[in-house]
Amino acid sequence: MSDSRLTVFKTYKLYVGGKFPRSESGRVYEVTAKTSAADAAGKGKWLANAPQSSRKDARDAVVAARKAFGGWSGATAYNRGQILYRIAEMLEGRKNQFVREVADAEGLSKSKAAAVVDAAIDRWVWYAGWTDKIGQVVGGANPVAGPFFNLSTPEPTGVVAVLAPQESSFLGLVSVIAPVIATGNTAVVIASADAPLPALSLGEVLATSDLPGGVVNILSGRTAEIAAPLASHQDVNAIDLTGADAALAKELEIAAADNLKRVLRGDGDGAFDWSADPGTHRLTAFLETKTVWHPTGALGASGSSY
Repeated sequence: MSDSRLTVFKTYKLYVGGKFPRSESGRVYEVTAKTSAADAAGKGKWLANAPQSSRKDARDAVVAARKAFGGWSGATAYNRGQILYRIAEMLEGRKNQFVREVADAEGLSKSKAAAVVDAAIDRWVWYAGWTDKIGQVVGGANPVAGPFFNLSTPEPTGVVAVLAPQESSFLGLVSVIAPVIATGNTAVVIASADAPLPALSLGEVLATSDLPGGVVNILSGRTAEIAAPLASHQDVNAIDLTGADAALAKELEIAAADNLKRVLRGDGDGAFDWSADPGTHRLTAFLETKTVWHPTGALGASGSSY
């Protein structure tokens, strides 16, 4: 048997509606490794061809996210937490693959990339624990002057377009996806344009982790080209501008105003420390508060009508 063999290169695909389509446009673009030497020369080692998503792909992803929203938002918070924890389990089993992809994507040593992947897995676990607790933090019973119960509870906003960080291809990616779906929203995610491979591989993990198809949809390609139709889409309820530069963010925010989308402005991509304590602001960014009034009923001799 020969000691030499041809390498079987991986074909990266989009993740839309629980399936793995190629871009309907048939376009791809080269993804190269990031190294200091490559940055200086403008060339890096070729890694793969990634799908270059079109406006049609973006619209298809919104349809899939909307279709999945009812079931996902209607699931119990405890069940959502179980599924997010399952994602972390699956990532743990494929850690070596993600260490390699993150090292190439971000120009890190294997040890530093391993630390990033560990932090990303821990981030999934952290958000899994919040699914059935955030309601107690932002909801509650309100005191009123009258025979009524007045209860405020958080509910998911709907379909959220997420522009993933450009520089943090995995930890930043997880940090913007997990809080969106932990609170019952569905997501259309635009991966880092220059480093999309960890995001596209994440789609393979999501597909085998009990997450219903369509809850997360992952697109790769030119951020501005894909984000424009999402920002103006009437069936997208909110948009996270983390991965947009200042000029693009302003353009998208104007488009988002047309149907009163919730807008989460960027955190200063490239300078933001994704390893820091994430807090709860991303959990609450895409939640609505529903307040319900209910009569207590006439109080009897025992002090209660029940």
